[in-house]
Amino acid sequence: QVQLVESGGELVQAGGSLRLSCAASGRTFSSYAMGWFRQAPGKEREFVSAISRNGGNTRYADSVKGRSTISRDNAKNTVYLQMNSLKPEDTAVYYCAADAVYGTTYIPIASYEYDYWGQGTQVTVSS
Repeated sequence: QVQLVESGGELVQAGGSLRLSCAASGRTFSSYAMGWFRQAPGKEREFVSAISRNGGNTRYADSVKGRSTISRDNAKNTVYLQMNSLKPEDTAVYYCAADAVYGTTYIPIASYEYDYWGQGTQVTVSS
C-alpha cells in the first residue's frame, strides 16, 4: 500500500515556473515507477510525464516536452515535476501516481497501469 501526497500547485503567471512534489509513504518507493497526470475542467485525465524505478528513464507528453523535467529521490520517497514556461493551457489538477513494476527501466504511460493515486494539486496559469 502506498499513499501519495502532492504539493506545489498554485496560481502562476504565464511564462512562470513551478515545481510539483509528490511524497510517498512506505518503504518500497523504489519498487514503483512514478507518473504525473493532469485533468483540466471538462477534459479527460491525460498523461504528463513518468519516470522509471531507478530514475534512469523518463517520458513526456508532447505538450510539456522541453518545458518540464521529472525526477525522483528514492531516499526521500519523493518524485518531482519541474515545469517551466507555463502556459494557460497547463491549467489543471495534477495527479501523482505509482505503478508497482518489476523492471527497473519500464515506464508506464497509461493511467490504467497505475495502482495508486494522490488527491491532486491545482495548477492555475493566468494569461
